[in-house]
Amino acid sequence: MNLSMKWLSDYVKADMPVKEFCSALTMSGSKVEGYETEGSEIKNVVVGKILSVVPHENSDHLVVCQVEVGKDAPVQIVTGASNVNAGDIVPVALDGSNLPGGVKIKKGKLRGVESCGMLCSLGELGLTKHDFPYAIEDGIFIMQEDCEIGQDIQSAIGLNDTSVEFEITSNRPDCLSVVGLARETAATFNLPLNNPEPVYKGVDGDAASMLKVDIHNPEKCGSYCAGIVKNVKIAPSPRWMRERLRASGIRPINNFVDITNYIMLEYGQPMHAFDLRYVEGAHINVRNAVNGEKIVTLDGVERTLSDDMLVIADEKKPVAVAGIMGGEYSGIMDDTTTVVFESAYFEPTQVRRTSKKLRLKSDASSRYEKGVDPMINVKCLKRAFQLVEELGAGEVVRNYIECHAKEYTPASVEFAPQWINDFLGTDIPEAEMTYYLNRLEFKIDDGKVIAPSFRIDIECKADIAEEVARIYGYNNIPSTEFRGVAEAELTAEQKFTRELQNTMVALGGYEIATFSFVSPRNFDRINLPADSKLRNTVTITNPLGEDTSVMRTTTIPSMLETLSFNYNNRNDKACLFEISKEYLPVDGAELPVEPQRLTVGMYGGNVDFYDLKGIVETALAKMGISDVEYVRSGNSDAFDEKSAMHPGRSAVILKDGTALGIMGEIHPDVQENYGIGTKTYVAKLNIPEMMNAAAEEITYKPLPKFPAATRDLSLICDDEIPAAELEKAIKGAVGKILEKVTLFDVYKGKQIEAGKKSVSYSLTMRSHDGTLTDEQADNAVKKALKALAAIGAELRA
Repeated sequence: MNLSMKWLSDYVKADMPVKEFCSALTMSGSKVEGYETEGSEIKNVVVGKILSVVPHENSDHLVVCQVEVGKDAPVQIVTGASNVNAGDIVPVALDGSNLPGGVKIKKGKLRGVESCGMLCSLGELGLTKHDFPYAIEDGIFIMQEDCEIGQDIQSAIGLNDTSVEFEITSNRPDCLSVVGLARETAATFNLPLNNPEPVYKGVDGDAASMLKVDIHNPEKCGSYCAGIVKNVKIAPSPRWMRERLRASGIRPINNFVDITNYIMLEYGQPMHAFDLRYVEGAHINVRNAVNGEKIVTLDGVERTLSDDMLVIADEKKPVAVAGIMGGEYSGIMDDTTTVVFESAYFEPTQVRRTSKKLRLKSDASSRYEKGVDPMINVKCLKRAFQLVEELGAGEVVRNYIECHAKEYTPASVEFAPQWINDFLGTDIPEAEMTYYLNRLEFKIDDGKVIAPSFRIDIECKADIAEEVARIYGYNNIPSTEFRGVAEAELTAEQKFTRELQNTMVALGGYEIATFSFVSPRNFDRINLPADSKLRNTVTITNPLGEDTSVMRTTTIPSMLETLSFNYNNRNDKACLFEISKEYLPVDGAELPVEPQRLTVGMYGGNVDFYDLKGIVETALAKMGISDVEYVRSGNSDAFDEKSAMHPGRSAVILKDGTALGIMGEIHPDVQENYGIGTKTYVAKLNIPEMMNAAAEEITYKPLPKFPAATRDLSLICDDEIPAAELEKAIKGAVGKILEKVTLFDVYKGKQIEAGKKSVSYSLTMRSHDGTLTDEQADNAVKKALKALAAIGAELRA
């Protein structure tokens, strides 16, 4: 909602600085998005009078003008416009002036003749012919305004209003109007509100003798008022009305269309004007449409209606879709002579449903579907008559038609001052609460708060408390602790995931958040087997599209999409992580299980499998998980996502036989599917399984008192035996005195038999009971060699 501050001044004296106005209205519940003053880009442009026009000596299409601009001497301006003559009043951009769009004007020479400025057209001032209908669009703006020579152009043509943009919440449709925001301003600043009843004279006559109105569906149309204007004179609206419409973001058209738009902005009540000659039988029927009935709306589109839609019809056909848009022949034309004004209340839900079904939105429907004041119809109709007479646009038939199908009952809520204070944590006296509510036009009667008709959002005591709080001032409410509520504490899972999150950040990862809704095509992109249980998904009933039609059962595609996006936007490296959920259906259960996953993805910067493994190992160690095993993913059925991994460069992470996660290099085919042109590495860790595997308490080991003994082993074994299996055998054989085992060399070559490899380990052994003897260390090595021999590894000669 754009509010003209000039327009607002008709209702309340809001002469405070605009920043103070915006801040106060925001704090009282009407959020301000920003404000803009018309013509603020225009500098040093004044009203000028052309004294003479002579041909340019070196050009056939240029003329040289002497222009009076209110200074000591006239200025000389060269122009190519053909519509200027001596005596014309025009906008003059002087030397050093600024125009909309960042245009700067400086004096110079045109074909050898000095020009000290520029004569301006409407477009160069940021205006159109709708703002000044008497002007021409492709020439200099010849002004007909009452102004002074040398006057700033903004004040001369009314291009100096300040427009404040409000974000109005859906529960406050009354604020989608100048009057509504005037009420808020008056209540916020405790100022008097000037909101008089419209007055018109009219001519003798009764609209009921010229037009008949019947409401056939009182549930969808609570009231319908209609009035008639004879001897209509279609013309442009006066400047003051055009200015206010422009400042509110509405394009002026003609006086009758502008009157309906003006009232919609002023009171929030949409109105419509019909040409009476197109209302067959002079009979308006507010009824449900017939299935298959058609109407061509004002936007030129033929629309098929259904019987749950409300229409305004004559005796033969629909002439408007109720509350949304009129038909093609319902508009005001240049030869219109008799106009019917409509002011009605339509039930919000049916307007919203009809608008959605027809895919047709309008300013009227956006207001009706939120709810308008059910008691303002007559006032708006009278206001239309008042404006018609002020504009000299026709003769108003004095008596109008007023149909009320349903009786209005104002909303009322118990007035409970003590409850309000307890609810807000305040100590506001009852009299002060009453004063605040009266400022908002609420009434207190017999222990109840009676809401005004325009406040359709009042339903319970909490709504009344909010009204008191926002006028009392949210900043004045003291900060208090929640009473009767135990101190909040993170759950074990929340603590675990936060620690994991901090660990990943410390390891250099950037956290991402991706959508849980994904495309089923993702399963094919990661080469998931056709019979994989991960293809069994929760399907969205009303998805936005196929790309968001199912709930994900694996987080790996989401990570790959993000890595692909970064790669294709020329980020040369990335290390990302996400803590998010998968949604796994359970047979016979209504809802899926939603386990948390840690997903890590990286590429670029010469990273390899071991960089990812280092991140995973550090994260596991930080979370108290030790002694894990890494098994080639092809040898495990724990994760169907192994189809996305390189078979020889990926592993499943196990702890005591439980699968904690999968990690490795992405398969080249999958990389190609995602458009990633470099080696990419991804890990997925199961957080519930990690929590179960984590040590409940961290045990700190004292610094060693005794020296360590080291031994090196160079082994020969089959190339197929994983180094991790050899390491596991060594740890099991040496026992608790083994402090660390380190792989430091792997060799395959001419000196080694084909199909074999040489693997070298460094063993660090230490006892906490005393210094290890050589004999103890040698015996430990013998045990290790025996265990290694059992799996096919021998000491290298």
